[in-house]
Amino acid sequence: MNNKDYISIGKITNFFGIKGEAKVGYSSENHIKSAKKVFLLDDESKRTLTIEKVRFHKNFAIIKFSEIDDINELLKYKGQRIFISTKEAKEQLDKNEFLIRDLIGCVVYNENNEKIGEVTDISNNSSTDLLNIKNTIGKIDIVPFVDEFFPVVDIENKKIIIKPIEGLLS
Repeated sequence: MNNKDYISIGKITNFFGIKGEAKVGYSSENHIKSAKKVFLLDDESKRTLTIEKVRFHKNFAIIKFSEIDDINELLKYKGQRIFISTKEAKEQLDKNEFLIRDLIGCVVYNENNEKIGEVTDISNNSSTDLLNIKNTIGKIDIVPFVDEFFPVVDIENKKIIIKPIEGLLS
């Protein structure tokens, strides 16, 4: 089982009611709405669950899985993340959209086409994604991934153009 084959779209945080509905924190409402099957993955196995019904309540998705009919069955999965296939996630993207993890390995250039560095990791500070860019001398710059700084993102060619403000890069 290769983790690159799956993308997490949420986490079962608790039960909702007694009929086995799951309270799920989610990253993308569109992925939750469009998913028909999700996967629970651990080191040894993969369990497939079929989404029967989804509704949204107080910033959570309430999901009824066909395979789970009572609270005790659901409690085994409390705290587990739910996944969809990466292929399915990419099929849902619009033309100019991409998976944030596809930025890793992209080479970053300035507007004069001079190499600045390479994206080595991505983190999040709860308001925006942050790109870790390892510059040409090995130092890591952490830059907010916002349109103003990154006017060109070409995932297919693994190339990003940065338009930094003064002091943003070392």
